[in-house]
Amino acid sequence: MSIFEYAPAPESRAVVDVASSYGLFIDGEFADAAEGAVLKTVNPATEEVLAEVAVGGEADVDRAVRAARRAQEKVWGPMPGSERAKYLFRIARLLAERSREFAVLETLDNGKPIRESRDVDVPTAAAHFFYYAGWADKLEHAGLGRDPRPHGVAAQVIPWNFPLLMLAWKVAPALAAGNTVVLKPAETTPLTALLFADLLRQAELPPGVVNIVTGARETGSLLVNHPGIDKIAFTGSTPVGKRIAREVAGSRTSLTLELGGKAANIVFDDAPVDQAVEGIVNGIFFNQGQVCCAGSRLLVQESVAEEVVERLKARLSTLRVGDPMDKNTDVGAVNSAQQLERITRITDTGAVEGATRWSAPCELPERGYWFAPTVFTDVSTAHTIAREEIFGPVLSVLTFRTPAEAVAKANNTPYGLSAGIWTEKGSRILWMADQLRAGVVWANTFNRFDPTSPFGGYKESGYGREGGRHGLAAYLQEGAL
Repeated sequence: MSIFEYAPAPESRAVVDVASSYGLFIDGEFADAAEGAVLKTVNPATEEVLAEVAVGGEADVDRAVRAARRAQEKVWGPMPGSERAKYLFRIARLLAERSREFAVLETLDNGKPIRESRDVDVPTAAAHFFYYAGWADKLEHAGLGRDPRPHGVAAQVIPWNFPLLMLAWKVAPALAAGNTVVLKPAETTPLTALLFADLLRQAELPPGVVNIVTGARETGSLLVNHPGIDKIAFTGSTPVGKRIAREVAGSRTSLTLELGGKAANIVFDDAPVDQAVEGIVNGIFFNQGQVCCAGSRLLVQESVAEEVVERLKARLSTLRVGDPMDKNTDVGAVNSAQQLERITRITDTGAVEGATRWSAPCELPERGYWFAPTVFTDVSTAHTIAREEIFGPVLSVLTFRTPAEAVAKANNTPYGLSAGIWTEKGSRILWMADQLRAGVVWANTFNRFDPTSPFGGYKESGYGREGGRHGLAAYLQEGAL
């Protein structure tokens, strides 16, 4: 049987103009950092330096928080919800109109395939602004009393795996509720946030309503510890989330955390195997496995385990790994050298501990940060690869005999963000979903998101919810009943 060959289909970079340097976005204007420090952001697929970005220091963070406070008290907070909604709708429309520009820049800066940026990240980001625009004049119906109030100034720290989408998840509900924002993008992926700042000026959003302060860990620490912050929303690693929780404990600052995960994707013997294999692939190899809710633990019923694994390997052998700007690419580049080192270290540990390693046959580019899709079998719950969040394209396969055993193994983790169930029995799905300690449980699908549906976890996966009415409530204080 001949193999269908794909000709290169690269997306053009010409649609986006990447500046050589970027400043901080404070009070509606771009400005250099007070101390003049900069960092370089790199294309992970080529190691090409894309731009220099300002590093916010103490004075810059203070200036951004003060600008947000003025805007909240004088303009955005007193503004009727119907007027705030107009700005949110305008932002959503502009995101849709400039979607190709944002998708290309996201792929250049992050390393994910252009198909994912184009078809998932940017449209879903726009959908969040459309959704929360509809809530802006209906806050009294959010279930928090007749007159719920915004917290004030929100500090938002977002990760590098979904830079634009995580921005939308946080900024849209905060603005709809009447808060103003100081956002700190990830160190390695600041460019779409800075392009979003340009979009805000195009939308004529009042100065100070959204401020973007770029930088590394120190900048984020300065922001979340600033005394002028009323609300903190953080998405990132569990260790950093724990540190933030300790730092704000006992203060008046409201906090939501969306942290790591080690999701179980559970396949029963009556599952449609081909459909399940596609769900497994999407669950762990989407965005190179750099997804907090990735289905990184595959639990397969013993009687079908061999068949599922063989079909999975056959499917992985067809995945195209390479240039993220090529529309045919399935798996792009790992986001950074540091993340690649972590993935390599933990997978090497899996082999040393006795698990059987298999990697998809593929030729990796010479430059950039790459890791072939990898599957481990003969894995036990004691293995490091079954316990630690790898955050890469690595799948651990475990087996079970009964639904009770599947639940026990799925819940045998300090995390509790998501899970998947594959079976034809609706009653089994409902029973399993009730037993699984996970914030989101997908049935016969995986990694599906909608702005109307809440997302969040339990245990070391954080607390609070994003998306839906629950995500809006995180940015409101309860009013009169």
